[in-house]
Amino acid sequence: MGRILAIDYGTKRTGIAVSDPLRLIAGGLTTVETKQLERWLAQYVAENDVTTIVVGKPTQTNGQPSDTWRFVEPLVARLRRAYPDREVTLYDERFTSVLAHRAMLESGIGRKARQNKALVDKISATIILQGYMESIHA
Repeated sequence: MGRILAIDYGTKRTGIAVSDPLRLIAGGLTTVETKQLERWLAQYVAENDVTTIVVGKPTQTNGQPSDTWRFVEPLVARLRRAYPDREVTLYDERFTSVLAHRAMLESGIGRKARQNKALVDKISATIILQGYMESIHA
């Protein structure tokens, strides 16, 4: 069984998280400049056993797509074309940034570190991945 990779897409930076090989634990991997994302993914997927790519679906609190959707939808289409042998799916990412900030606060991470947007993006990707993994094991 291959790993699951999760993407928290941002217009500047994109957070990446990945599961362990048994798909039990979600862990933050890195943050990538969004303009380098697809190149980075191609290399990572070529070197690692990734069978599922989960992309956070940017949704407003009322359920409507957010402004970022216009970037995410074509990205998902490109990923599906680039990786036809892998599952590429969307997972609702509402409140992941809020949850990431809360997790950082509760873990005792200092104020300066909490302002690190790359760290927030990586934690958000981890929250997306954890939520997705819980939904498929439910």
